[in-house]
Amino acid sequence: MVLDRATLQRLSTERIEDSQCLLAGQRWSGAYYLAGYALESALKSCVVAYVERNISVLFGRHGFQQKCWTHNLETLLEQADLKNQKEFWNPELLENWLIAKDWNEASRYESKNESSTRKLYEAITDNNEGVLKWLKNFW
Repeated sequence: MVLDRATLQRLSTERIEDSQCLLAGQRWSGAYYLAGYALESALKSCVVAYVERNISVLFGRHGFQQKCWTHNLETLLEQADLKNQKEFWNPELLENWLIAKDWNEASRYESKNESSTRKLYEAITDNNEGVLKWLKNFW
């Protein structure tokens, strides 16, 4: 499977919809994991878009390619050069990012409760200042 921008965007959309279904079914752990996975896919799409606009980063930034093979959301945000976007520093968006950034791939092995799951889901999907809505400007 090729993980191009369109595929990563589709995965992000599908995983957030899957998370929503799991939330409705009170399947907190699965909903938590898939919400974060949706965010990871969106960030990776942003990384690809950044590389397409700035191909020289593949040759000029030490370890850039290796750092892209991560699940760490903060590293992906950095790789997509999004911390330099003025909108990132909007207090509401930044608050949502501070919640969302703590997700990691190991959460698939953890039990999550309703509160932590809804908090993550809302931080990602908020219609006004959700992280996913903001990322779609760059993917």
